[in-house]
Amino acid sequence: MKVRFKLNGRSTELEAPARQTLADCLRYTCGLTGTHVGCEHGICGACTVLVDGEPMRSCLMLAVQAQDVAITTIEGLSQEEGLSPLQTAFKKHHGLQCGFCTPGVLTTIHALLTAEPDASEERIRDVLSGNVCRCTGYITIIEAALEARAHYKLQSGEAQP
Repeated sequence: MKVRFKLNGRSTELEAPARQTLADCLRYTCGLTGTHVGCEHGICGACTVLVDGEPMRSCLMLAVQAQDVAITTIEGLSQEEGLSPLQTAFKKHHGLQCGFCTPGVLTTIHALLTAEPDASEERIRDVLSGNVCRCTGYITIIEAALEARAHYKLQSGEAQP
């Protein structure tokens, strides 16, 4: 089946089998392997991408359901000049170890801080409860998210430079 969508800001049109998940389409058809597939049941959050700005488990969505939406993967969060402020905070605070959950965690935090740039630590923890990380214990992930809030506040116009 033909499906058209925006992928990381670029118009994309491709053929996808009717039963292909969005995660498999992104990885194998589009070559964007940053989206990781863990449990394939929507529990672990490793496959989280943004669909029209909202976090979505790409293992639970069919590629053909992406018709006319905007999809942002971990690759789409990067900036041409280097790491995004959120990625920089993750690096500074060692917010990853094995890295398997990191793409889903970063897309989830990006969506949260875009919508709620002053999200409290409790709110960040609550939202991240849907992303399983077996390595970090979440402490460094939370520290990175808290530091990145300043950038999102600037982007939203809530804070002065």
